[in-house]
Amino acid sequence: MPYIAINTTQKLSPAQKEKIKTEVGRLIAIIPTKTEAVTLVDFSDSRTAYKGGIEISGAFIDVRLFGKSDFEPKKKFTEETFKMLSRELGIAKDDMYLNIMEFENWGTDGTLKT
Repeated sequence: MPYIAINTTQKLSPAQKEKIKTEVGRLIAIIPTKTEAVTLVDFSDSRTAYKGGIEISGAFIDVRLFGKSDFEPKKKFTEETFKMLSRELGIAKDDMYLNIMEFENWGTDGTLKT
């Protein structure tokens, strides 16, 4: 189950959240074995962010994956996510950050998987 937290300085409307979660669900399938059906998207909007001590319009995307995935699909997912968020929110790509953490243990369906 991928977990994707989207933290942004933008105030998101329900329609924007719907559009972005749909796009993220489509994009996660770039990474083999990952699907929208089991992806949890978590929004945190209206945040305050500073870069170089100056308040910016930005975003941080935290992606957590069960298991190890190859670099190239993760790179493509990252690039496509930046493009989509830039298009949907008007945030400059250099004011967005994304990390991907991979875990060998993952709790779901009432148990821990390895």
